[in-house]
Amino acid sequence: MSNSQIKILIVDDEPDMCWALQHLLKDLNIQSTTTCSGFEAVDLMRSNVFQLAFVDAKLPDMEGLELAERLRKLDPEVSIIMVSGYFYRDDAAIKSALKEGIINGFVSKPFLHQEIFEIVRNHDCMSL
Repeated sequence: MSNSQIKILIVDDEPDMCWALQHLLKDLNIQSTTTCSGFEAVDLMRSNVFQLAFVDAKLPDMEGLELAERLRKLDPEVSIIMVSGYFYRDDAAIKSALKEGIINGFVSKPFLHQEIFEIVRNHDCMSL
């Protein structure tokens, strides 16, 4: 699958974070869709196919882990990466979500650009 065929969903309550992630992905020639709402993310997942989703842990309308579970039910194949300034990788909730397959990875805020590039490069549908 070429980069131009990959679709990524970005869900974060901070518009600046959505913008930053979208522009990082644009540098890789990857199409992304952004939203600041968990409910809108669910609607987007119902009407689109995304290979990867970056989901913030704290959203105004639902918790990120709840959203991850909903997205997983809609598309068991989507890779979900939790992005958080609230949780840490060793938090029990994150460890449990990783173990149960609710999320596929975790990135803490603030993150390095290289961390995002590595996640995308290591994703099964990518060949950079």
